[in-house]
Amino acid sequence: MSLKKLQILVIVLALALLPDIGHAASQQKVVYSWPKTLAADSRGHYPIALLHLALEKSGQAYQAHPSETELSQFRTLRQLEVGAGIDVVWTMSSPEREKQLRPIRIPIDRGLIGWRLLLIRQQDQQLYLELQDKEQLKHLRTIQGLDWPDYQVLQSNGFAVSSSASYKGMFHMLNAKRIDYFPRSVTELPAEIAAFPAYQLMAAPKWVLHYPAVLYFFVNKNNDKLAEAIEQGLRIAMADGSMKQLFMQHFYGALQQADLKSRSVLRLNNPLLTPETPLTDHSLWFDPQQGY
Repeated sequence: MSLKKLQILVIVLALALLPDIGHAASQQKVVYSWPKTLAADSRGHYPIALLHLALEKSGQAYQAHPSETELSQFRTLRQLEVGAGIDVVWTMSSPEREKQLRPIRIPIDRGLIGWRLLLIRQQDQQLYLELQDKEQLKHLRTIQGLDWPDYQVLQSNGFAVSSSASYKGMFHMLNAKRIDYFPRSVTELPAEIAAFPAYQLMAAPKWVLHYPAVLYFFVNKNNDKLAEAIEQGLRIAMADGSMKQLFMQHFYGALQQADLKSRSVLRLNNPLLTPETPLTDHSLWFDPQQGY
């Protein structure tokens, strides 16, 4: 091949690459509130995968990246509110959060955050087999995170609930018998039992707490473009079945193990739901009888 032909070939190949280079350059970075240090924590795997799916389905030039630093829930939400390096958070909703931030009103876990198994010490399971009703459970000591909406839900329903600022500390308190049980989402509990093997924890038999609760993606109040892209992507993923596929991929095992349809449901009120919560759209919510 002559030098001139070789030069022409190089130019043609370079021009062919320009669209890809331009596309990469146009990608807008979206930082989500799950730091690199928690990459192995399975609690974040589904929402991260769903965010990637939604952005991909939206057709917009967004690329999701983890945050750099692990922060408390309060500080994470504050950073999102003031636009200080966080673009997307997934968290349980409350009236205050919906005022400060912009929710995408699609429950990303189909409301599973409100289906709560009772994490207990294995040695105490007989106590829960003999438990008769919600009123008896209210007198046992429980706990939730200090800045978690669940704390207010349990408190408003008359439960003997304490609060803690330390996530891991609550498991230590259960092991040390300072509390009797720790309500955990169906999606969270299996990984948490595995994370504390020395404590010999288990899901209490027979019972499940349920209150309508929403886990939303939130963005900054002024970030309309990102909010619209995420919502559009989620609705496309719902319509084409890819969201259901991802949901079952992550939660089928936990749901089979929990066997919610055979448990006695202790229903609680959730005073933190706003009027905009899409409770009447049954396509958005988990149904134990259907398994989705």
